[in-house]
Amino acid sequence: MTALSQEAAPTQVFANGQGRVLLAAPRGYCAGVDRAVDVVEKALDLYGAPIYVRKEIVHNKYVVETLSKRGAIFVNETDEVPEGARVVFSAHGVSPQVRDAAEARGLATIDATCPLVTKVHREAVRFAKEDYDIVLVGHEGHEEVEGTYGEAPEHIQVVGTPDEVSQVRVRDPQRVVWLSQTTLSVDETIQTVDRLRQRFPLLNNPPSDDICYATQNRQVAVKTIAPHVDVMVVVGSANSSNSVRLVEVGLEAGAGAAYRVDKAEELESAWFAHASTVGLTSGASVPEILVRDVLDWLAQRGFPNVEEVRTETETTTFALPRNLRTDLSAHGMDDARPHARRKAGPDHTH
Repeated sequence: MTALSQEAAPTQVFANGQGRVLLAAPRGYCAGVDRAVDVVEKALDLYGAPIYVRKEIVHNKYVVETLSKRGAIFVNETDEVPEGARVVFSAHGVSPQVRDAAEARGLATIDATCPLVTKVHREAVRFAKEDYDIVLVGHEGHEEVEGTYGEAPEHIQVVGTPDEVSQVRVRDPQRVVWLSQTTLSVDETIQTVDRLRQRFPLLNNPPSDDICYATQNRQVAVKTIAPHVDVMVVVGSANSSNSVRLVEVGLEAGAGAAYRVDKAEELESAWFAHASTVGLTSGASVPEILVRDVLDWLAQRGFPNVEEVRTETETTTFALPRNLRTDLSAHGMDDARPHARRKAGPDHTH
């Protein structure tokens, strides 16, 4: 826990000490993140350190730092991994070119790609084989987008905003399909797709919604509490697309102000000087301990009353990668994931 009591200056108390916090639920770890983090932890337990991980396993500083202390080594590309070593592919997925490069170096790979991202990869492969032009709605340079794009680069164009739709060029307006990055804002994606459909009336939809269930659930929870809060706090890292979107969603839904922080120490007292109600949520790659630290910080500054506002109960889980499960079983190691430890935390509902 954060040592807030050790601050040099006295704690300034706001809201006459009677302020409240509306705590969004669902929040924090989704099933794909839970699985990806567990992959690295189980690999370290089974094979020992070091375990190499291509890119950040999930976009959260605390998680990466914690795993690094245990012996995970994060690299940008597979050519940084010693030949014959073991490497984990992150939750965001990789392109076929990355898989080929790993094979060429004789690397033992463990694929922690979120199954919902894998679904989008398969859709890209399928539509490319059927010779569609594919419009991938997503953010250029994001690891998930790079991985999906790599499945069929000759068929895919990336569109980041509705305004970029005018730049799309297709061979046959009757054979165009859109796919999306899983962690986008639902509302912005709809705007982009609507703009695409204006240009291409016969635009095909993906077989199922590409935006991750957890991304949607967290955005719905924020939309529910935002009209009732003076300040919205989103816990999450700057490179976490879904965390950044939650800030935008909060503002659009009526929060007086909204801020993203990695941890409680980044909060600023001035943000809450005129607030009576604070909204709090966390991105899909954020462990609950960081939310608890923020609640402690707020409680010491006049916001002790916490009400959890639940809009959905999530029960989705994903199995570990098959090759890891096989090795765990061969060594008599339990492959059950400790979801409660990561996601639950104490009951904050008052």
